[in-house]
Amino acid sequence: MEVTAGGNIGERQMALGARHYGNIRAEAQDWLQKVEIDLCRTDDKPKVFSGGMQQRLQIARNLVTRPRLVFMDEPTGGLDVSVQARLLDLLRGLVRELGIAAIVVTHDLAVVRLLADRMMACSAGASSSKA
Repeated sequence: MEVTAGGNIGERQMALGARHYGNIRAEAQDWLQKVEIDLCRTDDKPKVFSGGMQQRLQIARNLVTRPRLVFMDEPTGGLDVSVQARLLDLLRGLVRELGIAAIVVTHDLAVVRLLADRMMACSAGASSSKA
């Protein structure tokens, strides 16, 4: 059995103890809206989503737990340039709105410039610069 987009988010809520279906679904839909996924897609399977939508769904799935720190490994990897820009704008807004810290691992310095207040570059496993 495959899990729907709303169910993906709901699983995380249930792992934290949520049990009321109506509340779980309402919060899942709230998070879908926050990551710019139309509510009519709540019951769709993630496999029918575009790459950018799948990325946004996973962002919602992780942020629903209200972490204080998130680790992003190549958050825009595999996405075309226009989708990357939209996703980065969304991530920047969510990080600031929610007041969370983010560690971003990427080969793309443009991603770092958009998301980070501070940067550390590594080369051959050693820190090569800080800004």
